[in-house]
Amino acid sequence: KPQTTRNRIQTVYTEDRGQIIFIDTPGIHKAKNKLGEYMVNVAERTLGGVDLILWLVEPSTYIGAGEQHIIEKLNRCKTPVILVINKIDTVKKEEILTCIAAYKDLCNFVEIVPVSALKGENTGDLMDAIYRYMPEGPMYYDEDTITDQPERQIAAELIREKALRLLNDEIPHGIAVVIDRMKERPNNGRNTSAAGGIMDIDATIICEKDSHKGIIIGKSGSMLKQIGTQARVEIENLLDCRVNLQLWVKVKKDWRDSDFLIKNYGFDSKDFDL
Repeated sequence: KPQTTRNRIQTVYTEDRGQIIFIDTPGIHKAKNKLGEYMVNVAERTLGGVDLILWLVEPSTYIGAGEQHIIEKLNRCKTPVILVINKIDTVKKEEILTCIAAYKDLCNFVEIVPVSALKGENTGDLMDAIYRYMPEGPMYYDEDTITDQPERQIAAELIREKALRLLNDEIPHGIAVVIDRMKERPNNGRNTSAAGGIMDIDATIICEKDSHKGIIIGKSGSMLKQIGTQARVEIENLLDCRVNLQLWVKVKKDWRDSDFLIKNYGFDSKDFDL
């Protein structure tokens, strides 16, 4: 979904050919509130600090104001850009070719690579293209590292991702997740960092309206239970231990226009220019 990434998320991919650090940024868009301004700040500042940009689009020939806005930014940027057309498994080959034709002259793309992330189609070609344009450099992380994000932040993102997925378009992107408590609990005298231990997590889902709170909770708490169940499974896989996840929902009207609340809900203050 557009504009679901809010913080800069850094992941590490290591193989025999080398190590690549991928930085997933919020999308560049016309900001409608202070949170939107923050997200655009994060994305634009990142453009100048990387070796290669991957612009991910869907296979459509429609190029609207949002796409034109991004193209203007990319054309002013000196960093090489690969256009990645995703979801090619959902359209015919002719539509992919038409999409390539629509985009190819709008920006000086070094390559255009159609892929299906879901089916894994052409992802090898994309990796080959990435390596062609990445400069040689030191290995910044050990080969077992997959991200530099703190566990609390990843847990919050997993909860928010499940909420957005289950709620579909019923709730706009005006929700945040705050981890109130994340504490290890010994289990039979064993360290909880090992399999079989328990991690207690209390988290609050923040929304902007009372009507949104009701939708998030659902009838007799059914929606909140679904969000919690699905998020718990993902967090257990992340932490490799049992998780006791408790969720609450709170209303904070217009929090996306509050400097204090935006920062208080975990958005990195160094990325602000508010």
